[in-house]
Amino acid sequence: MNSETTLLQLVSRRESIGMPIAILSARSGVKEPTVKRILGGRAAQASFAHVAAVAEALGTPIGFAAVDPDQFRRAQARAKAEQIARMVQGTSALEGQAVDAVDYQRLIERTTNDLLRGSRKRLWSA
Repeated sequence: MNSETTLLQLVSRRESIGMPIAILSARSGVKEPTVKRILGGRAAQASFAHVAAVAEALGTPIGFAAVDPDQFRRAQARAKAEQIARMVQGTSALEGQAVDAVDYQRLIERTTNDLLRGSRKRLWSA
């Protein structure tokens, strides 16, 4: 869920239950100007704790849905492998030796698997 979706849900929720901002402020323990800032689309200027408190007071607590660790690592490895493959392809193209699409996909798969078997530091490095 992104912050824009969360904001729209909070605004919609407040309107649907008819809770005045002053009451929302009192129930959440967040000062009224901050509540207005959050609901006005400037949640990035508020702390996560304040946004979470407002959501809780509206009966829509913010939760976290964890992605399966293996899927998350594989996605990271794939993204990094694609980045590496693009660099190799770009360099090879400059030399007139670019690989075809099938070989390019094989390079990505092989690099993905190498990253998953190798150092975790290498997997997560920039």
